[in-house]
Formats: sequence, C-alpha cells, structure tokens
Amino acid sequence: MRQHPSPDAGPFVPGGEPPAPAGTDRAPAEADLELLLRTGPFHLALRAALSLRGLPLQRVQHHLAGRGVKVGVTSLSYWQQGARRPQRPESLRAVRELEAVLKLPAESLIRLLVAEGPGGEAQRPATRSYRALVEASGSVERILAELETPQDGGLHTVGHHERVRIGADRAMLGRDSQQVVRAHRDGIDRYLAIHHGDPGCDPARIAVRAGENCRTGRVRWQRDTGVVVAELLFDARLRAGDTYLFGYGFEDGTGGPSGEYVRGFSFAGGQYVLQVAFDEAALPVRCRRFAQVSAGAPRVARQDLTLSGRHGTVHFVEQGVRPGILGVDWDWD
Repeated sequence: MRQHPSPDAGPFVPGGEPPAPAGTDRAPAEADLELLLRTGPFHLALRAALSLRGLPLQRVQHHLAGRGVKVGVTSLSYWQQGARRPQRPESLRAVRELEAVLKLPAESLIRLLVAEGPGGEAQRPATRSYRALVEASGSVERILAELETPQDGGLHTVGHHERVRIGADRAMLGRDSQQVVRAHRDGIDRYLAIHHGDPGCDPARIAVRAGENCRTGRVRWQRDTGVVVAELLFDARLRAGDTYLFGYGFEDGTGGPSGEYVRGFSFAGGQYVLQVAFDEAALPVRCRRFAQVSAGAPRVARQDLTLSGRHGTVHFVEQGVRPGILGVDWDWD
C-alpha cells in the first residue's frame, strides 16, 4: 500500500488535516453524517451524530431517561467507540430513541446494525500498518524541512487525474499525474510530489519523471519508510490567483504485490480522478473504492468498481475533495 498526501496540502499525515492521530475526532459536516448513515459502520455514524449535534453523553443519557429508556454513559461511550454493539432488546430500543434524540431519520442507526450483523463490519487487513504510516509522515516532514518548503506549498489543487499501473507480477509499476493547481500567493514556482512505495520497495531505484510544463529539481528519499519526495520546478513563476497545468510520474516496480492505492488530503480541494490499470495477465476478482476519516479509522463509503477495457481498468471521480483519505483496494483471489 502507499499513502500519499495531496502535496499542495503540505506534509503527509495519515488521516489528513491538519496532522491528527488516529481516533482524533473532528466535527463532521452534515453531508459526512448523511454518508455514514448510508454506508456505516454504526459506531462512526453514531459518533458523527453526537459530534454534529454537540450533545455530551450525560445529556444524551438524560434525554433517553425522559423517554423511559435507561442506558449508562459507559454503554453509550462503548457504542460510539465500536468497543461494544447494542444487541439486547432494551439496547435496540435505546438506539431507536437515540435516532429521535439526535434528530436522525427513523431506522437509520438500526438499519446499520442489521446490515453489519452481530459481529459488526469486518475490516480488510491493512497492507501497511498505521505505525509505518506515521513513520512515513515523519520522514516527509523532515525532508520538507530540509528543502525549506512551507507546509501548504502556496498551492491548492483545482483538478488532479492520477493513473496507477499494476503489472503482471501484481506489483505497482508506477503512477502518472496530470494536475491543475492555483497559487494563493505570489512567487510560487515549484511543487513537491510525494511517493510512498509498497512494502519491500527500494526508494533508491524509484525514478521521478517530469512531464509537461515542469522539470525535476531536488529528489530526496528515505529507505526505511519507502518515501520519495521530488521537487518539480515550473516553467513560470506564478502570481496569486494564477492556475498552472503540469504532469509528472513515478516509475516504481520495486515493491511486493499491491492490494490498494490510497491518497490523503489535508485540505478541501477540487476534482480528483483515480484510475487503476491492471495487466491483462493479472486481473483482480474484485475492486472497491472507499473513504476514511483517518488512516486508523474504518473504511466507509465502499462501492464496488467494475473492470472495463481490454486491459482492465477501474476508476472513480470525486467532484469536491474533503480532508481525509480516498482510495481503491482489490482482491486477487
């Protein structure tokens, strides 16, 4: 697995903006809550509703008591953490009353419990551990400090089309990007592209390729974490408000079998298109898109993707990127 920041958003931190450890709560928007109520899991939807409504657990307990339902603050806390699931009849009644207290559509939380089953949503094992992602984040921050680069880079992404290539040996061969950015201050003349290779990769052998309207500047890498940071120099110096289109890529092929591709975003942005192309000799049996609030959070908004084309490609389009993580994972067998 590789997890990249959106480079215009500053140094990568698993979980996005601004750098926050897994499990750190951020006030979700109403749209985020609506998404979680559709996709689950239950505990994240409950947590988002509690946060958005601004109700402490003691107040929720008081409201439930007024509706004739007794439930402990500890139980409510366990439910929103995913440590326990409401299963007994009195607990399910409490969930239905919670929907009313939190002003949620009727049956919205109950439906998630039924859909997930008694054991809850089974999470797909991560290819790279959260600790490894944190270590990669630290490597990126050190490299950016060495290159004397401000955290936001002075740029925001307007549009980004990324194409990932998976080879016949199931390894990630490389990725290509065409990007449009807008400067939000004068004097911007470069962009930092960040690549995080799959486990077993050799960053010393990963090549940076500058495409249209840019050329390669300084390149730094860190062997232990598989991180490569490349400076792309623009052909013009931008003023605040200017847009710029450029292309670049990384040639890898040095890691083990790949099972997913993910990208982290520290700030809201424009359109993001991710396309994954597989070799016709090695096609996966299933592909899914997903989103995460942070690298340690459950994957939500899952959607099956259908392979198309002679060589087998999948893609998704995100019209308005939000802070967090977007990606595609796949099963080989």
